[in-house]
Amino acid sequence: MDQHKLYRTIRLLTEQEFRSDEQLLGSLLEHIIRMEEIPIRGGRIWKFEPSTGSYRLVRQYGEIDRIEKNLRLKVEEYPPFQQLAKRGGTVVATETNKQLRQAGIRLYSATGVGDKIHWKTFDLYPWVLGINGDYMKQEMTYTLNILGQALTAAIRNRKIESKAKQLEADLDKARDIQKSILPEHELRFAAFDLYGVSLPERVVGGDFFDYLQAADDKERLAVVIGDAASKGLSAAAQALYVSGALRMGVEFQTKLSTLIQRINALVNRSFSAEHFVSMVYAELSNSSNGLVFYVNAGHSSPVLLRAGSDRAELLGATGQIIGPFPNEKYRTEFVIMKKGDILLLYTDGITEAANEQGAMYGEERLIAKLREHRAHGPREICQLILEDVQVFNRLRHYSDDKTLVVIKRNR
Repeated sequence: MDQHKLYRTIRLLTEQEFRSDEQLLGSLLEHIIRMEEIPIRGGRIWKFEPSTGSYRLVRQYGEIDRIEKNLRLKVEEYPPFQQLAKRGGTVVATETNKQLRQAGIRLYSATGVGDKIHWKTFDLYPWVLGINGDYMKQEMTYTLNILGQALTAAIRNRKIESKAKQLEADLDKARDIQKSILPEHELRFAAFDLYGVSLPERVVGGDFFDYLQAADDKERLAVVIGDAASKGLSAAAQALYVSGALRMGVEFQTKLSTLIQRINALVNRSFSAEHFVSMVYAELSNSSNGLVFYVNAGHSSPVLLRAGSDRAELLGATGQIIGPFPNEKYRTEFVIMKKGDILLLYTDGITEAANEQGAMYGEERLIAKLREHRAHGPREICQLILEDVQVFNRLRHYSDDKTLVVIKRNR
């Protein structure tokens, strides 16, 4: 039989769904026995058991005398099993084992299947196919080598697919956990209307935002936005850690600068220096003058657009990024938001989104879009800006997580 055709046939057969490696091997062996082009009368499947140092007979097919089920042959007492790895995976020989000869086996071929394992002083295959035929020509050895290679590839692919499915399940759980730390998009507090949205570039990301309020304090609302420097699951884990620490910390009604310093110390102890976090923590108050306190820990400067004018103020850093500098002191600043004023918080995935020429979206374009849509509510402003960023960034293969929070004083 043509070797390439045989390999392709085996690969097609192994692409079916099987409950186990044993079922896969058994199904394929049955099919091979029925193929007229291959002079095989029957075969057996042996599985290696490290605990006993032996191969156990798990299945047998074809026109052969049946051997005792679950018969075990010890590796150290049966040389053919020892020789497989040394001879390229297939051994053709005259049977010498008394029990097997009594079952009518005179000439046999053993083919190793699976990725080799080391046991004591031997390199062994996890599975062995014992093939019986009326004669064993050199072409038959080629056929069995192809059979062993194809089945090894199939078993390896099953493991990869199993790991991929587990990873997919883990990612789904991670995505659900990350969603759980994000608040509802829309919120109304005192004279302020808020809307936030976060779009991870991967399944999970390092951006986060939150609305925080102590259980017994209805006069203040904290709005936080942050960006973990790493990517994927690592960044998501760090974002979850910081978000959880903030939720706990806000309950103690600690002084704002002190709270951020404690978060910084926690992150420094828990993560390496390159896994830092940038963050803005803004505290709204239920006061008639629209007082807003904030700390900017090395984050992109929020934009405060004043009502009735094109004047945009940038709320710059009041301290360094969180994590690498355990003794950093964070300064608290404040602004007064009047009716119609808009405060835009964002992560650098917005301003650093690039087009196909490599040009960045940038701060100026972001402010221009905020001015253009200032008459809308926070929800519409978020959606319109994100839509513009996505269109700008659509032809680039790489981009970052994108998060926006819009706070507008309407009353």
